[in-house]
Amino acid sequence: MPDAIDSPYPLSPGQLSRFNEDGFVHLPGVLPLPVVNEFGPRITARTLELAGEARPFEERSTYDRAFLQVMNLWEADAAVRDFVMGKRLARLAAGLLGVSGVRLYHDQSLYKEPGGGLTPAHADQYYWPLATDRVVTAWIPLQDVPLERGPLGFYAGSHHETFGRELAISDDSEREICRHMEARGFDFVEEPFLLGDVSFHLGWTFHRAGPNRSTVPRSVMTIIYMDAGMRLKAPVNAMQHNDWQTWCPGATIGEVIDTPKNPVIYAQGGL
Repeated sequence: MPDAIDSPYPLSPGQLSRFNEDGFVHLPGVLPLPVVNEFGPRITARTLELAGEARPFEERSTYDRAFLQVMNLWEADAAVRDFVMGKRLARLAAGLLGVSGVRLYHDQSLYKEPGGGLTPAHADQYYWPLATDRVVTAWIPLQDVPLERGPLGFYAGSHHETFGRELAISDDSEREICRHMEARGFDFVEEPFLLGDVSFHLGWTFHRAGPNRSTVPRSVMTIIYMDAGMRLKAPVNAMQHNDWQTWCPGATIGEVIDTPKNPVIYAQGGL
């Protein structure tokens, strides 16, 4: 479905303004239903095939109870590759970031089982050895996500906040970040998602997701886009060093992250 996954989605000035102010935006009807119905079951099936988690919930950590996950699914499946390389979402990412093009950092499928636990509050960029904040995650539900299934929620405007940036996702991050955000008066925005909706959030926007209290799995695909000119920075923690070796192998500190794992997906006037 090249037209459906490559054609532009009209981003309004109001939506761009909200993104810049809040650090996230929830966009309705970004992906036509035939697109999600075509690619969603494939993404879910490959996630379950590759996740390899057989432990009961009581034997897992808080993080592992939150979801099953597989990263860089685009490298394991040709159909998923077509989806991840689609230009509609990438063009939106570039427009929101205010850059002329974006390349892939990595993708991540997230499958929250029925009864799956909460996703603790955190900021993604804690994990990323990236030189600037021009990086955004598209959160793409593969079915409707009412509140009882644990949609992603965001602390509006928290991308300017520095407290909590040193915390990995954990019970501690959930407790300390939520306490601080409440004390500082940041609104927590949690809304249901309809099939076809997509949210975008910056790497420093604090977010969390509730448990899946339903009997239906919550299957989500995410794609992380970075400025096509993004440079690798020296890692400041072990997680960033691991991300460098795993998602940007061969990249050099101080240089543009131009590796086979980080292709340019959209560029103005090209591709």
